[in-house]
Amino acid sequence: MDVKEMLRRLHESPFEEIVVRAPHSGIARFALTAPGAQVSGPSGTWREKPGTAIVRLEREGAVRPVCAPQKGELIALATDKDGAFVQAGEELARIRHFLTKEEVLDRILREALHLFCAPEKGKYYFTAEVDIKVKAKGSRSVRVEDGMELFILSRMKRETTLRYSGPSGIVYAVYFEGGESVDAGAPLIGVCAESELPTIEDVVARVQSEWEEV
Repeated sequence: MDVKEMLRRLHESPFEEIVVRAPHSGIARFALTAPGAQVSGPSGTWREKPGTAIVRLEREGAVRPVCAPQKGELIALATDKDGAFVQAGEELARIRHFLTKEEVLDRILREALHLFCAPEKGKYYFTAEVDIKVKAKGSRSVRVEDGMELFILSRMKRETTLRYSGPSGIVYAVYFEGGESVDAGAPLIGVCAESELPTIEDVVARVQSEWEEV
């Protein structure tokens, strides 16, 4: 994986387009009238404060806002549907969201690292020995190899041991919190081969020092 080439491509196209769709059917009343406006995404400790209201949907006497899911520039708005009945899933707007440092790093690492994913939905924990090491010295102090007992899966009041499968390396990223439910297929850890560690760390340092957020 050429992470430097990946970073170059992200520099050339440092944004993503987000399509805002109607979450349910109803009569659309647009709160914004033209593209070009800057919108805010959810905020607060738990993202409990909604983003900018783009559209309000009326159904059976109830009015619910459809808010921007991310900060960005409104680049398209389906104002031809203003006052019309729309179906769930219909496109209402598009937002150009410029990637933050954290989002760029997350994208690079998820492509560059070997992701070991949850085989089924449940709560995951590191085994006791690994958990002590992670809490004392951080996840990157843990070296894994194929077949190593690494996780405890808790599901339906039963706990089973889960072995790691994949290339040897260090645990560079942890994508779960102990005790929180993880969906099947979601990454648990990202593993980096020790020989690739200098390249990864160089790219991470470059993103942190050079990436300009809009």
